[in-house]
Amino acid sequence: MGIVDVIGSVVKPISNLIDDITTTDEERDYAKIKLSEIENSLIIQLINFEKGIIETKGKVIEAEVKGESWLQRNWRPIAMLTFLVLVICDSFGLLAFRLSEEAWTLLQIGIGGYVVGRSGEKILKNIKN
Repeated sequence: MGIVDVIGSVVKPISNLIDDITTTDEERDYAKIKLSEIENSLIIQLINFEKGIIETKGKVIEAEVKGESWLQRNWRPIAMLTFLVLVICDSFGLLAFRLSEEAWTLLQIGIGGYVVGRSGEKILKNIKN
């Protein structure tokens, strides 16, 4: 369920309440318009918040790409190779214990971050040139 759906699920009962308690069609329409304005304002604020998060992540990736340290520039590939080794060992039963659900969730997050990070690096290199 997306955040817009959550906002809609909060606004819908209020809209129904407006239908029940207002006396005239004009009052009902006015209240619904105001409620729609509030809902739209919330959605815009959430979009701006998400935009800020994405911009911040981009700045972090840019800082890593421009980093002086070899480890700073290469920690993601090292982490992904480690995950790959763990997955292969788990698949062949070479680990003392199977990877837990949390480990698989971490792996999925890591792969997503790695893909975004590598894409960001390539984009920044193209922008710099």
